[in-house]
Amino acid sequence: MTLTISPPPSAARQATRPKARASSRTGSADVCSEPRVRSRTRGAGLPSITRASSQAGPAGVSPKDAPSGRGEHGSGSDEPGLLGRYIASRARLRQVIALPGARGSVLVVDRDATTLGDCRLVAHLAADEPPENAALVCEQYLGDAAGRWCRCVTAEDLEVVPFAEAEEEDSEAQATPSMTALTDKQGRTYRLELGSAELSIRELRWYRRSPSPEAESAEPVSVREVIASLESYEPVRTLTCRALALHHDDPVISIAMLRSEHARMETSQIVLNRGLRRAALATAAAQDLSMSEIALRCGKVKHDSKGKESGETSWLARRLGIAPESGKSTPTPWIHTDVLALIARRGLGISPREVELG
Repeated sequence: MTLTISPPPSAARQATRPKARASSRTGSADVCSEPRVRSRTRGAGLPSITRASSQAGPAGVSPKDAPSGRGEHGSGSDEPGLLGRYIASRARLRQVIALPGARGSVLVVDRDATTLGDCRLVAHLAADEPPENAALVCEQYLGDAAGRWCRCVTAEDLEVVPFAEAEEEDSEAQATPSMTALTDKQGRTYRLELGSAELSIRELRWYRRSPSPEAESAEPVSVREVIASLESYEPVRTLTCRALALHHDDPVISIAMLRSEHARMETSQIVLNRGLRRAALATAAAQDLSMSEIALRCGKVKHDSKGKESGETSWLARRLGIAPESGKSTPTPWIHTDVLALIARRGLGISPREVELG
């Protein structure tokens, strides 16, 4: 689906009367090249376009939409679908028309006004676009003589539906909770899935699967666990938000747990430390700093048996996710925002925002 902004009626009427402009800069109109306005086209060969002689134009584009003004861009007739005219090189008169396409779409075509041949595709508008968009496209096209770049119309242009493939992909994505599988460093995969049907209503959750063949079935995990395993908020956050929006009013799927997990993650003061760890290692290498010096700047001091003062490197290593916490086997990917700010400002001399992960 194409998102467009429709002008008010008065603006739309003005848009159908492109401003007059000198006709000397029309050389590019003689060359069929890639279009500046995107269109969905395939195939090859020139079609035999006979729809322009019909008594009715495409849906939403009637004779009143054609410019009736005078001059180079104006039209003095009530030909259906006519959007504008201009003088090309060698004093040839060309016209921009709107032709009906497949499933209510509209083809904006530039053609020879005398032979009705040499058709060039300016734009292919989807059926859900406002009718005024054809006139706006024409105005932009005629307003920039040097930018009239478009390709030859093909026979398939009359049959293809703009953005049909993208809409089909969106429909397929909505048919299942998540088509995307995420993989962490250990090869485990994560996916949004529906729980078993043992309960009266199925629950949408994140599930983790081990790469081991003898592993048990997928286990449910929280949003925070998925983010921690990947050490990244995206695309977990985006996929979760989409699922919550898609099943917001679904009476047969429960999203209460997923919504609660997402809300806690968004408001938590515990954030990922990956950005801070990278900045600390980079700063230490660039400035020839030791971890002890960074810890000292943060006020974390320890003394040996002789009273010699040094930085508490073990504290810093745990906060950066380099060493595991006491009693743990793996480093934590999390850090409190206050501690992150302390290390960033005092230890590294940078803004906390530079190391916060979005």
